[in-house]
Amino acid sequence: MAGARLYRRSINGYNTVFGFVAETLWDSCMTQEKNIELSLVIPVLNEQDSLGELYSEIGKVLGGRYSYEVIFVDDGSTDGSFRILEDLHRNDPHIRVIRFRRNFGQTAALAAGFRHSRGRVIVPLDADGQNDPADIPLLVERLRDGYDIVSGWRKDRKDTLITRKFPSRLANWLISRITGVYLHDFGCTLKAYRAESLREIRLYGEMHRFIPALASWGGEKVAEMEVNHRRRRTGKTKYGLARTFKVLLDLITVKFLASFSTKPIYVFGGLGGLCFLGSVLTGMAVVYSKFFSEPPLNVNRNPLFVLCMILMTTAVQFLMMGLLAEIMVRTYHESQDRPTYAIEAILESSDGTERI
Repeated sequence: MAGARLYRRSINGYNTVFGFVAETLWDSCMTQEKNIELSLVIPVLNEQDSLGELYSEIGKVLGGRYSYEVIFVDDGSTDGSFRILEDLHRNDPHIRVIRFRRNFGQTAALAAGFRHSRGRVIVPLDADGQNDPADIPLLVERLRDGYDIVSGWRKDRKDTLITRKFPSRLANWLISRITGVYLHDFGCTLKAYRAESLREIRLYGEMHRFIPALASWGGEKVAEMEVNHRRRRTGKTKYGLARTFKVLLDLITVKFLASFSTKPIYVFGGLGGLCFLGSVLTGMAVVYSKFFSEPPLNVNRNPLFVLCMILMTTAVQFLMMGLLAEIMVRTYHESQDRPTYAIEAILESSDGTERI
């Protein structure tokens, strides 16, 4: 593809004949890319001992069944992972490798893989071998039932209870309640996406696990199915309790984006209103203490007066923040011509006039 692009750029302007040849080569490359059915996206961080076996399993499951590509994203590995990926790429045209300059995290690795994928269906999975490649055809088949995303559920999870399973269950329960998208296992990397479902989603922090919720808010249909989960056979896990705390912080961001991304004045104005109400109540308490209590308490000696002023100032600041956020949101949407809605279909008559 890169060669065709360079060839096109170098000769496209010389004459009509060469320009036509370049365009033909370019269109041929693009047609081949569009014919890729399945893209696997696999983030890799120091998994040299598991890559060979994972590659072998993928070949056995997908070979002869799909036209596919496997995108390995080396997320700053410091062991021999990249050398192994180079060898795989050299010997197998299905393999593509993206290497980061340093470790940016799983979300960034998935985002890079999604952006460079060419398949009509995208399936991410972990490189540690705990996700079973044999589940991939089952997930893809479930998409044919009319779903846009099929999320894996590690029902019989082979991880430690205290540090992995219990925090995960708590996080999944909380995410389901807050987002309104009820899945048992948001954290399972193994999912199947229609490529168009990921087109408008931008990922930051640890937000890859929230993709089903973000897509569902845009009208995508989400399903869940049980998948096999295996014990880690090599290396050590990159997850811990600290990651759960980061996920909870990202959940706050996701909730804000879902409920207030186009109307931030509601949340800031609401907080400002609460602070103003508190200021009024404490102000009334100060007046009561001055004129009706025995003995009367001077205003300059009443700590409630200080609290009243603080709450009033905070109320004004929240209101100003809400107004600024409203201006920023409108600038963002208008500068990018980004709509605040998602259209599933438009029905029109054959002559272009509107049909009701």
